[in-house]
Amino acid sequence: MKGQKKLLTVALAALTAFSSVSAQDGKDDGSSYKKFRVGGYGEMVANFKNYGINRYYGAPEGNPKTRRNTISIPRFVLAFDYKFTPKWILGAEIEFESGGTGVAYELENSENGEYETEVEKGGEVALEQFHITRLILPEINVRVGHIIVPVGLTNAHHEPINFFGTSRPEGETKIIPSTWHETGLELFGTLGKGWATFDYQAMVVAGLNGNAFNRTNWAGEAKTSIFEEDNFTSPAYVARIDYRGVPGLRVGASWYFCNDVGANTDKPEYNKLIGKSPLRIYTVDAQYTDRYVTFRGNCIFGNLGNSAKLTRQNQSYTATSPYSRTVPVAKRAVSYGAELGLNLQGIFGTPKCPVIYPFARYEYYNPQEEVVSPNVAFPREKVSMWTAGINWKALPNLVFKADYTTRRIDNGNFNNENEFAIGVAYVGWFWSK
Repeated sequence: MKGQKKLLTVALAALTAFSSVSAQDGKDDGSSYKKFRVGGYGEMVANFKNYGINRYYGAPEGNPKTRRNTISIPRFVLAFDYKFTPKWILGAEIEFESGGTGVAYELENSENGEYETEVEKGGEVALEQFHITRLILPEINVRVGHIIVPVGLTNAHHEPINFFGTSRPEGETKIIPSTWHETGLELFGTLGKGWATFDYQAMVVAGLNGNAFNRTNWAGEAKTSIFEEDNFTSPAYVARIDYRGVPGLRVGASWYFCNDVGANTDKPEYNKLIGKSPLRIYTVDAQYTDRYVTFRGNCIFGNLGNSAKLTRQNQSYTATSPYSRTVPVAKRAVSYGAELGLNLQGIFGTPKCPVIYPFARYEYYNPQEEVVSPNVAFPREKVSMWTAGINWKALPNLVFKADYTTRRIDNGNFNNENEFAIGVAYVGWFWSK
C-alpha cells in the first residue's frame, strides 16, 4: 500500500510538471488538492511608445516617429483541474484575450469557396487546454485532448511569473505561435533519478496551416484553430526533453515536424498547386535559478520547404480571407535571446528586503532569415532588441513589472523603436478541495 502511494505521488509530480497553472515554473507536487481546483492567471500592461503603427509601408526611413500610448489586458485565463480518480484527471483552461471574442470565420463552399466573417469584438476567447490524463507510471503517462505544444522556452512555461518583461519574449512570439495549443495525443513522464533526471513529452497533434504563414510572423499565426474544425490531413509530431538533474537548472530541447503544411490549407485544390511543404522547427533553451540570480536563454530555428510556391499561392488569396497575405514566406526563420535577473533579497541576505529583480534581456529575431529566389527578403523584419527593467514580487504569485525596450531594425538602417511599459501579473489557484 505504501509503495502504491509513493508511486502515485511520483506520477502526480510528473503530471503537474506540465500542468496548466503553477506556483513557480510549472512545477507542483500535486498535493494541493484532492478532488478539484480552480485558478488562473492574468496580465495588465500599459505601453508608452515613440513609434507609429506601421513599420512596413510608412516612410522610407522606417516606422514614423509618432508618439502613441496603449493600455490593455493581454490575457485573463481561468483554469480547472478535476480528479475523477487519483489516476484519471481532467484539465482545462479558457483564455480571454484583449477583453473578449473577436472574428468568426466560415468557408462558404456554396459560394465559390469565399470566406465570410462576423466581427464581434476586438479580442478573443479561446479554449487553451482541455484534456484527460491517465497516470500509469512515473516513466509513462497518457494525455489526450487540447494540449500545449511545448516548442521553445515560453510555450512550455508561459505563465507571466516565468519571464521578466511586461510582455512575453518577442522573438518567440513572432516566429512561432504563442501559448501554442493543438488537439492530439501526448505521452509524458520522468526518466532516471538524481543527477540523471529527465522529463520528456512526445505527441501527435494537428499540424499548422500553410495559408497562414507570412512575412512578418512566419509560423506565428499558423494555428489551424481559426475554424470550428482543425485540418488533420497532415498531423505534426512533437518531442521535448528537459534535463532536471541539477537543483535550479533546467536544460531543454524540442523538435516539431509536419510533413506538409500545404495539406492543411483550407482549400485542397490549392495544395495541388503548392506541392509538399514540410516544416521543421528545432529549439534549445535553458533556465538556472538560485537565491541570487535567474537566467533564461533560448534559440529557435525553423525551416519550411517549398516556401516560394507557398508564397505565390498565399499572395493570390482574396482580401476576404482571414490571412494577412504579407509575402514572401521565408524558407528559414530564426530567433534567439537571453535574460538575466538579480534577486536583491538574496544578494543582500535579508528577508526584510523586498523580492526585487532588476533584469536585462537581449533578443534577435528574423522571420525572413532566408528567402528563396525570385523572392527578396524584407530587411525591416530583422530586429535586435534590448529590454531592461525591474520586477517586484509583492507576493510569490503577484508581480509588478516595469521595463524599457529599444529595437534596432536591420542593423540601424531604419528608425529605432523605443517604448516604456508598466504592468501587473498574477498566477495561482483560488479554490481547491
